[in-house]
Amino acid sequence: MSNRTFTMIKPDAVKAGNIGNILQMINAAGFRIVAMKYTRLTMDQAGKFYEVHKERPFYGELCEFMSSGPIVAAILEKDNAVADFRTLIGATNPAQAEEGTIRKKYATSIGENAVHGSDSDENAAIESSFFFNGLEQF
Repeated sequence: MSNRTFTMIKPDAVKAGNIGNILQMINAAGFRIVAMKYTRLTMDQAGKFYEVHKERPFYGELCEFMSSGPIVAAILEKDNAVADFRTLIGATNPAQAEEGTIRKKYATSIGENAVHGSDSDENAAIESSFFFNGLEQF
């Protein structure tokens, strides 16, 4: 089990001005930010990041959304990071997310669900290295 996970604050939450609120929830939950950047994905970069979903019907729409505005990418550290962060962000569908989760508070739909969180230790490492090199992690 790794003690790191990866997250992105998605374009909808950035546009709504929720970066600070989401980062505060992350810090309050005991995560330490070990790398962070404010950036914007191109359509090609979004396609590469979400390549695992290439055959799914929502892939094109997902790539368009993720390249529609700036995002905040971050690597987080905490014991049991992946599972604890998945609990903190809540269900993909904000209507089904538990009270007090990031998605319950800040997501507006299944598609515009405020944050991404890695679903496994392996994917956390892959996703982290997509955005950050070793010199950018503390």
